[in-house]
Amino acid sequence: MQHATKKDIFFDLDHTIWDFEKNAEEALMELFDIHNFVALGIASAISFIETYNRNNHRLWALYHHGKITKAELRQARFADTFRELNIDPRLFPQTFEEDYLKLCPQKTYLFPHAHETLGYLCERYTLHLISNGFGDAAEIKITKCDLKKYFSTIVISETIGVHKPDPRIFHYAVGNAKTTIHDSVMVGDSVDADIRGAQNVGMDAIYFNPKKEAVPQDVRRSITALSELTGIF
Repeated sequence: MQHATKKDIFFDLDHTIWDFEKNAEEALMELFDIHNFVALGIASAISFIETYNRNNHRLWALYHHGKITKAELRQARFADTFRELNIDPRLFPQTFEEDYLKLCPQKTYLFPHAHETLGYLCERYTLHLISNGFGDAAEIKITKCDLKKYFSTIVISETIGVHKPDPRIFHYAVGNAKTTIHDSVMVGDSVDADIRGAQNVGMDAIYFNPKKEAVPQDVRRSITALSELTGIF
């Protein structure tokens, strides 16, 4: 990757800048107690959260590829979690999903050095955001975390009707940013949606891998901390 030739850097939001798992864990811990899940037979908030995270990750992968709808994702992630924990999903509190959707986006945990890194980069490059998240939640996260000031353009997949890794969202984002594929690089946590999605349209990409998982051979560059970007760019 010839970073010296790049002018525009596109970032993913959830799991890349906004620490989804940490924010979701805090929100779910609070709601676990509020809704008295222990009385339903779920003894451990930790097991509930771990099971939810696994199901949520699986369902988001299906959503990325248009195999399920937003409504189906939201309905299934907690229902499937209840089933896996041997609890009748019909016992799931009707207001829980609504409470979660209100509470979770209000959380403000970012990955370490997010503000410092974005502040450094935005003085040298033009930064953009491409998120597969839902529009209402993404807007709250961006506002609450004071992120909007870094980005010249923000593209939310729900708004334009296609999701990463669909080539159309990358072409749309590049056109919206008035730049080119050659001048751009994508930074994201999802090998499928962010990295392969970008590479498939000819855009360079950097895999954000804070858990230090095995890096697939077709991933050309990876980092484990956002601060590493200041040494690359």
